[in-house]
Amino acid sequence: MSEPSPSRPKRRGRVFRICAALFVLAGVGAYLVVQYVTGGGGARGCTVVSVSGDEKSYAFTPEQAVNAATIAAVGTGRGMPERAVAIALATALQESGLRNITHGDRDSLGLFQQRPSQGWGTERQIMDPAYSAGIFYAHLARVPEYTDLPLTVAAQKVQRSGFPEAYAKHEPDATLLASALTGRSAATLTCDGRTSRTAEAAGPDAVRAALVRDFGRDALQETGAEVGGTAVPSPSPSPSVTATARGRTVTVPVPQGTRTDAHGRSERERGWQLAQWAVANSSALRIARVTYEGREWTASNGGGDWHPVRTAASGAAGAAGAESALASVRIVTGS
Repeated sequence: MSEPSPSRPKRRGRVFRICAALFVLAGVGAYLVVQYVTGGGGARGCTVVSVSGDEKSYAFTPEQAVNAATIAAVGTGRGMPERAVAIALATALQESGLRNITHGDRDSLGLFQQRPSQGWGTERQIMDPAYSAGIFYAHLARVPEYTDLPLTVAAQKVQRSGFPEAYAKHEPDATLLASALTGRSAATLTCDGRTSRTAEAAGPDAVRAALVRDFGRDALQETGAEVGGTAVPSPSPSPSVTATARGRTVTVPVPQGTRTDAHGRSERERGWQLAQWAVANSSALRIARVTYEGREWTASNGGGDWHPVRTAASGAAGAAGAESALASVRIVTGS
C-alpha cells in the first residue's frame, strides 16, 4: 500500500495562504472605497500648492486641514513667526499625521503626542487641539534662537523623541501649509467642501464659535465682525452671538493699511489667513463660499478653487461691492 504524497498538504496550505491574502486585500480595498465615499480619513479633499512655480503641492484630508488651520491660528495669535508654525506643523505630521488621536506610546495623546505624566497637561487639555498647539509653542519659544536651527533640531528640543531625525521629512509639506495658513501665500489652499460625516453644526454661529476657538475670544469683536448682518457683541465668559434668522454670512473686516507686526506680517496676510482658515474648515462647518480681496472660493465636488469675484452689479453699487470684497473676509455657510 503506497503512502500519501507529502506534496498534497503543502499545496493545500499554499492555496489557503493565497486565499487569505486576497481576502485581506479585498477588505482593505473596500475600506478605502467607503472612506472616500463618506469623506472619512482616507479622502484627500484638500490641496495646498506652492506659489514659486516649482509645482510642489501637498494633498491632505479635511480632518488634517482643520487641525493644521488651528495650529497656524494659535501660533500667529501668540505672535509666533511663520517658521514656528512650520515647525509645529511638521511635528504634528510626524507625531499623529495631523490627527487628534486618543492613543500613542505609553500615555501619549493628541496632535503632538503629549504625555500627561510628563507635565503637558491633563488628558482633556491635551485632546484640545488649541491647547496642545499652545503648549507646544510655549515650549518652542523657550528654545534659544530656534528660528535659526534646522527644523528637526528645533522640533526635537521640544519633543525629545526617540527618532529625532523623523521630523525632517515633513518639512516641505509643513512649509507649504505654513505659508498658506499664515496668509503669506494667497489663494493657495483649496478644499472640495464636501461635508464630512463628522461635520459640526452648520450656520454662522458655528463658524463664529470655531473662529473664537482658534483665534481667541476677542478675535471677532475687536474687528467689528458681523454674523448674519448683526454686529458681534463683546464676548462674555461664555461667548454668545446674535444672528438674524436668514443670516448665513460671517463678515470679518480686514484693514487695508500698510501696518505690519513684529515679524513683518501684513494686514493683508491676516486677511488671507482668515480666508484660507475658512476653506480648511469648509467640510466640518459646511462653508459654501469664501470671499476676500476680489477672489472667491466656492465648494465643489470637483475640488473647489479660487477665482475672481463675479458681480452683476455696475456703477456706484458695483464699486461699493468690490471695495467691500477687498476690505473684509466674507464666509457664507451652506445652511
